[in-house]
Amino acid sequence: MYQPPGVKTSPDLPILDRMKAWVLGEPDQLLLREKPVPVPSRAEVLIRIDAVAICATDLEIIHSGSPASIGGGLPFNKNFTPGHEYMGTVAALGPDVDEFEIGERVSVEIHAGCGQCKRCRQGMYTSCLNYGKPEKGHRANGFTTNGGFAEYAVNHINTLARVPDTMSDAEATLVVTAGTSMYGLTELGGLVAGESVVVIGPGPIGLLAVAVAKALGARPVILTGTRNGRLSIGRGLGADRVININDEDAVEVVKELTGGVGADYVVECAGSEATINQAIHMTNRGGKICLAAFPHDPVTMDIAHLVKNNIYAFGIRGEGRSATRRAMALMAEKRFDATKIHTHTFPLADLPTALRYARDRVEDAIKVVVTNRQANAIADAAAE
Repeated sequence: MYQPPGVKTSPDLPILDRMKAWVLGEPDQLLLREKPVPVPSRAEVLIRIDAVAICATDLEIIHSGSPASIGGGLPFNKNFTPGHEYMGTVAALGPDVDEFEIGERVSVEIHAGCGQCKRCRQGMYTSCLNYGKPEKGHRANGFTTNGGFAEYAVNHINTLARVPDTMSDAEATLVVTAGTSMYGLTELGGLVAGESVVVIGPGPIGLLAVAVAKALGARPVILTGTRNGRLSIGRGLGADRVININDEDAVEVVKELTGGVGADYVVECAGSEATINQAIHMTNRGGKICLAAFPHDPVTMDIAHLVKNNIYAFGIRGEGRSATRRAMALMAEKRFDATKIHTHTFPLADLPTALRYARDRVEDAIKVVVTNRQANAIADAAAE
């Protein structure tokens, strides 16, 4: 039975020495294998995984491997476990950890910075200068250290947010997505009440950016995209106006809705050359753009328009500056319903099917969640 030295466990949540985990095989291949249950160190806890949401970045990692740093990637690791948008139950505490208790439900952030570099000291731990170097203290679960497509994972206590009893497992997996949207708005200034906000791209981050902006008092909140079904969800999350760019000129409509001057803030979540330039031309003088999507290819931008109009552009990586906890607070208060983007659920044992739904957008899948809750409930019953 699992009982590493210095680690606190409980008979109420018995842990075996080995666990099932999905690991990378060849590119685009995941294999279900047995692994040792990881051991939490100082300031860490062991999380029993209850549910994991699938992100587009997971699909990229499965295809090409884990990103080790901002400028490059690790060699393809055939024993690596991806998955970063997870929640679960605290199952064991590392040495001297007293900030959490065994049995608490928690949602997790991806990134725990090294805590010692210049960026981490500024609170910019998603831009840690030791990114991808666990020997320096950096962790990015599911990116550079093993993630949540498994029965257990280790997390730093700084990455944990308690899940209220009123929140479902699936909703708790969406906190990181909402946190990324919150981080984008934070970098644009944070105080968006009364400001006009445009969100480009009704993917998971874009849809929750609409919800967060609306919850923070932005008006109007405008969403652009190409899929009417997703635009409808955006309206349900608080968009005052939706624009299908196949039918309307987004720049013209935004200017019309803002008295001809353009939007105060634009959150670009599509990542194409066309949409980035739309963002530039729909932002007012002195306004701000958040680039939240990762373009796959270099893009040509109208930099001259940015400069001449004193427009600011910010790139964001992940869910930094404790934005996840602030998003959790809004969700716990039911300020918006993140579950509107949750479309499909599969058991963790059927992860390949869940990934196919997410990758191919089967049945217009938006956020696909895999759950291990039933297996965990059976284990709990057996322990009793």
